[in-house]
Order: sequence, then C-alpha cells, then structure tokens
Amino acid sequence: MIKLGCNDSLPSGWVWAKANDVMDVRDGTHDSPKALATGIPLVTSKNLVNGEIDYSTCTYISEEDHESISKRSAVDDGDILYAMIGTIGNPVIVRKDFDFSIKNVALFKFANSDLCNRYIYHYLNCGLAKQQFQSNSRGGTQKFVSLGNIRELMIPLPPLEEQKRIAAILDKADAIRRKRQQAIDLADEFLRSVFLDMFGDPVTNPKGWEVKSVEEVSLKVTDGVHAKPNYADSGIPFISVKNIIGGRISFDDTKFISLEDHIKYSKRCNVEKRDIVYTKVGATYGRAALVETDTEFSLYVSVALIKPNHNLIDARFLTEVMNSSSVKRQADRSIKGAGVPDLHLVEIKSFLIPVPDLNTQRGFVSKVNGIYKKVERYKKTLFKLDELFNSLSQKAFSGQL
Repeated sequence: MIKLGCNDSLPSGWVWAKANDVMDVRDGTHDSPKALATGIPLVTSKNLVNGEIDYSTCTYISEEDHESISKRSAVDDGDILYAMIGTIGNPVIVRKDFDFSIKNVALFKFANSDLCNRYIYHYLNCGLAKQQFQSNSRGGTQKFVSLGNIRELMIPLPPLEEQKRIAAILDKADAIRRKRQQAIDLADEFLRSVFLDMFGDPVTNPKGWEVKSVEEVSLKVTDGVHAKPNYADSGIPFISVKNIIGGRISFDDTKFISLEDHIKYSKRCNVEKRDIVYTKVGATYGRAALVETDTEFSLYVSVALIKPNHNLIDARFLTEVMNSSSVKRQADRSIKGAGVPDLHLVEIKSFLIPVPDLNTQRGFVSKVNGIYKKVERYKKTLFKLDELFNSLSQKAFSGQL
C-alpha cells in the first residue's frame, strides 16, 4: 500500500514529487477585466465541463486585457486547466483552436518538463489527488483551493515510458465510460426534442396551448430552511442542491438533522410524495426532480419545493416542463447575484409553462417513461463502469498495473 510522500512505498523507479517541482504551475488572472459583447473568451472554473472547455457561457474581454493576462498566464496546447473555485477539479487538456484567457483556473504547463500530460490529467481525476485538495479546500458555500496547495500536490511519478503506458490504458477505459455517458446525453436530448415537438416554447407558444405560470398550477411554491441547521450523526436526511442529480434525489452523502428540527421545518416546507424539488442556488440551478419516495426529509434554502395542483397538472409532466430548455432559459434570465447564482422564489413562481389538458399531459408522460427506463439501465451500467475505472486508477497510481 502506497504512503503519501514515502518513496519506499512505491515500486522501484518511482518517486513522490511535488507538482511545482516537476512542472510549471500557475493560475489565471486575479483581476476582473471589463466584460464585452465580443472579443477574447475569458475561461473560468464554470467553463470546465466533462474534460472539455464550454465556451458557450464565457464572457469576453478586450485584446489589450488578454495580452496583459497572457504575460503571466498564457495558455498553450497540451497544458492542463483545473478549476480552483466552486466545483474543484474538472481538469481539461487544452486543444487550442483560438486564443483565450483564464481566471479562477490553475494552469499546468509541460513545455520544459519530462512528463506525460495525460498521466497527470488522469492523476488529477483520481481519488488520491482529490483527497489532497479536499483536505486543503476552504470556503463556505463556494469552495476553493489555493494555488499554493495545488503546487504542493504530491504525485507518484514512474519513468516517462511507464507514465505513457498507464495513460494509454486509462485512456481506453475512460473512452468506454464516455460512450455510455454520450448515450445517456443523447437520450436526454431526445426527451427535450419530444417536449418541444409536442408543446413548443411556452413564451412564443407556437402550438397555441394554454399558458400559465408555475404559481397558477401549484398549491404552494416555497423553499427550504434559511438558517444553517444543527447537523446530527443520524436522523432525518437534509437535502441540498448537491443531492439533486440527474433528475433524481440522491440520499448518498447526505447530512442529517434531528426529528425535532425536521418537524419544525416541515411546518413551512413539508415535502410529500409527488411534490417537485427544484434547485435554485449555485452552478446547478434549474434542475427538477419528482419526489417518488415515502422517506421523510427536509430541504435547505438552496432547493425550492413545488406542490402541483393535481387537478390541473400531472406531477411528472410538470417535472419534465421544469427540466425543459424553455424553462431553463427563463431561469437563466432571472438569476440574481454577481457571485453564486441565485434564483428567487418570485421568479420561479412566474415561469411560464404550457398547460394542455390532462390526457395530453399523460400521453407525453407515457412516451417519456419508456425512454426513462432505458436511461436508468444505461446509468446502472455507467455506475459499474465508474467503479471499475476508479479501481483501475487506484491500481495504476500505486504501480499495480
């Protein structure tokens, strides 16, 4: 078993090395350049998604500001970017098609190092690296890790040819996982296209359906407790934004509160089966999940609770509407706050949605249920692939491959 920093625990020829001793580790600008309608993209932590740079949500800066930032933080092909704020991690190997600048992002440069960048990429994604960063991360609502901590990252380094061999094995295994994830993403896109084909955008309403606000089809729209609760080692699950994943409520990695506090919070926000929870704070705002469990739980302020009027709207249909691209666009326009995104209840209540008759709603639900069953099978397979990949990574970085 390898021991952090102990060379004797590694295979022969391997050594522990600090990141900054074997490569150039920097970060992006600490300033806030003036945002422009067009110009040079400014890539931040939120733009690092699934091993790629998502330029669609970038702000733009002037050529002059870009040149100033590049004096210290120029990005080249083959460099690795790493999110330092919010969701820490999400490394990306740069394939530079055009110029861009970076902010709130660490930069690993390999020009003068004898390292395989794909080996470092996979290491940054593995549990051993994540544990080091998590133990050093700071911040309350928005986590961050400092450049100093990133430079101190301990890396188990084999000879270069062994790095390349390990990276090639992990690349192949990762490709299998990504294909399964792509199948899930395509199914999600198909679901959105079915919705738009049947109902169109409720704002322009090309199909002529009756349009109502979320408040008009709900008995109640509220959110979770605003004060930080007293957590307990066990008890009633306390659900926050991080537990709303892939259209489902996850009770993994949840915190707990006492029954007494749960009863108190439920007077204002009582979650029941067939209600809808909707994320309203943080980078993952605008995600809905149907409550399909009898398990009692309470909500934090980062999650809204929508109680559908079942005489007007089907709960599953409303969940799909809340997850549609048309409602997400309304959410994007309603975001409050310059830092952490924050949707207020008044905006959520005002979202416009199509409200066909109940038979039409249920016909749509029947269509998507078949797709959901396939997606659930895909997700179970992906979960197993993730477990196998994590096990493979653990062996790879301890010299057991």
